Formats: sequence, C-alpha cells, structure tokens
Amino acid sequence: MQTKFWSRTMASLAFAAGATTASAQTLSGDVLRIGVLTDISGVYADVSGKGAIEAVKMAVEDYGGTMFGKPIDVVYADHLNKPDIGAAKAREWFDTGDVDMITDLANSGVALAVAGIAKDKKRHIIVNNPSNVGLTNEMCSPYTVHYTYDAYSLAHGTGRTIAEQPGGDTWFFLTVDFAFGIGLEQQVSEVVRAANGRVVGAARHPLGTTDFSSFALQAQTSGAKIIGLASTGHDTVNAIKAAREFGLTPNQKLAALLLWINDVHALGLDVAQGLQLTNAWYWDMNDGSRDFAKRYYERMQSMPNMAHAGDYSSTMHYLKAVEAAGTDDPDAVSAKMREMPVNDFFATNGAIREDGRMVHDMYLWEVKSPEESAKPWDYFKLIKTIPAAQAFAPLSDSKCYLVKK
Repeated sequence: MQTKFWSRTMASLAFAAGATTASAQTLSGDVLRIGVLTDISGVYADVSGKGAIEAVKMAVEDYGGTMFGKPIDVVYADHLNKPDIGAAKAREWFDTGDVDMITDLANSGVALAVAGIAKDKKRHIIVNNPSNVGLTNEMCSPYTVHYTYDAYSLAHGTGRTIAEQPGGDTWFFLTVDFAFGIGLEQQVSEVVRAANGRVVGAARHPLGTTDFSSFALQAQTSGAKIIGLASTGHDTVNAIKAAREFGLTPNQKLAALLLWINDVHALGLDVAQGLQLTNAWYWDMNDGSRDFAKRYYERMQSMPNMAHAGDYSSTMHYLKAVEAAGTDDPDAVSAKMREMPVNDFFATNGAIREDGRMVHDMYLWEVKSPEESAKPWDYFKLIKTIPAAQAFAPLSDSKCYLVKK
C-alpha cells in the first residue's frame, strides 16, 4: 500500500489537473483521521477535555461516519498544557499517524507551537479553545483556522463594555503567565486606554495557581476600580473565590475576561451573579442549540460551552469541505473551507477569512441571579449582540502574509 506521503502527492496532482470530480472522489489513505489535542487532566479539562472529544465524535457520527466510502476516525491525546508535548504529538500524528486535521488545542502556547508544525507539514488545524490572536497574524497559514473566539473579541466585548461604563476607567490585571493571559491583558489594555482609561498594574500568576491570596491583596491595594481576570478555567474560578473571600474594596469590581458556563456552574449563581462575559454561543439560544445541548448532556451530564459547540461545528465544516472538494488534499480543502459559509446552530453567515479567522457574531451576557434562573443550567441573560464586523479585528490590521492590502 502506498505511503500517506505519496498518496497525498498523487491526490494533489490529480486535483491540480482537474481530475478530482464528484465521480472521482479520493482520499489519500484508507481513513480520514481527526485528532483532538486537548487538556484532559489539567486546569482546562472542564472547559475542553473529554467534552471536546465527545463533541468531535458527535459531529463525525452526525455526518455519517464515512467519507467517500472510507471510515472517519477520531483519535485524541492530552498535551498537559505544555507546548513541547503538544508539538511533539502533532508532529507524530502528522508524520506517522495519518492524521489529516487536529482540533480543539486548548492552551494558546500549545496552539501557537502546533500552528508552526501545521504550516510546515501542510496539514489542517482548527483552533477552538485558545484565544491568542497571533494564530491569525504572525503564525497564520492556509492550514490554520481560528474558529470560536479570540482575545480581540473578548476585549472588544467584555473589556470595552466595562471600560465605557461609569467607574470602569482604572484597571489592574490578575494574569495567568503564558501566551493566552498575556495576550488577553494586552488586548484589553489597548481597549481601556482607547476609552481614556488607565491600567495601573498587573500581577502574573503561574498556570494552575490554587492560592490567590497574595494576588488578591495586590489587586486590593492597587486602588483600581476594575480587577481584570486575564485567565480562564480553574484559574478564574479560584481567583473569583479568593476575591470574594479576601474582599475587594467597595469601589472595586471583577471583570472575568474569559468566563465559561462551566465556571459559573462551579462557582454557583450566588457567587457569580452579575458578572458580565463575552461568549460566542450559549446552549439556550435557539432550537438548534438546545437540541445539540440535549444530546451532548446525555453523553456528558453537563451542558456544552462555546468551545464544545465550536468543536462540533468546525469539524462538520471541515468534513463538508472535504466532501465538496472531492479530496482530502489540504490546499483544496482550505479553499473550500474559506469558500463555504457557516450556517448552523453555532453561527449564522459565518465566514473564514484569508487569514484563517472565522468571523461571526459574538454576544455579551450577564450571569443571572438565583431568583432569575428558572431551570438547571439557566445561567445567562443576553445584554447585546456584537456583529461579526465589530467582534473581530479588521483585515486592514492583519499581520498575516496571506492578506493582500
């Protein structure tokens, strides 16, 4: 049997020659394989992890489980939130594991490392959990798609809304000390300054911090009116608990810059009520989202978050692009992914730009009070819709080499 390399070469030549048609559909091997590279055991396990794997499996099952008569396979691995481990696994999957596309990639440092490998190997990655905007700027390629959200959309959702409110003019950040947190802090700082506000300082903490007492004290003594939490998952939950326990001053408010429904569930409405957050999706938005959430809940016994929905939606979009291209040739599939709109329970009229950014509406939510919640997992109320054109950075600001200016 031919190796994957030579099969891919022949598939590419056939496509270039115009031989790939609906009647001559080809895969480069005996299987179309998707790899879910995620955090299964660490601080992001609740917001990604096994839920991400299950969402991808659901998409494959709903698609039908085969492509051109050959099976679609899902493999997965834990990157342990370490870029070197994530990069090594991605290289192994691409070189010897016959993996065509890697998805989820919870952790921005891991995603940035894997993006470089995807570009070198000419294989697809779809980023759903990380936020770092470098994925569609300096680290962009035809093979990287940033799908669910990014730091710009968070900063121009939650950050801008709070910065423009009375009392939102001075900020201090509690930031997780790696690419995700630093990038988010930078994006929100730009928004605060643009609103004529001031950033008075920041305290950076390691990933997986459990004792936030000293960081909460620094925030308290900073005098800032807004304490921005540039973290997510267990880090954000622990920071909020510490802030409540050790007490901010009466003039200080928390701004959770990336808060998930899983975090609200862990905190409880008594603690989380009133927090504002920007998310791309919520399970109770429409009939389609409720149907997906019901089926997901039956498998996971928890409601899906926006990244889980993005994992499903982007996997389905990739599979439809392979079908439309008539081949798994990466360049042909890239072209189809950018050509085809995204219209499903996750997004309406979503579009993948040349820089790899999937643009769609984002939403500003507020966490309900216990009295407002009418049923299990009824946690968010909509404050405003942020149109796609405003939610993501304009192409005119892009540093991606693929963008023609």
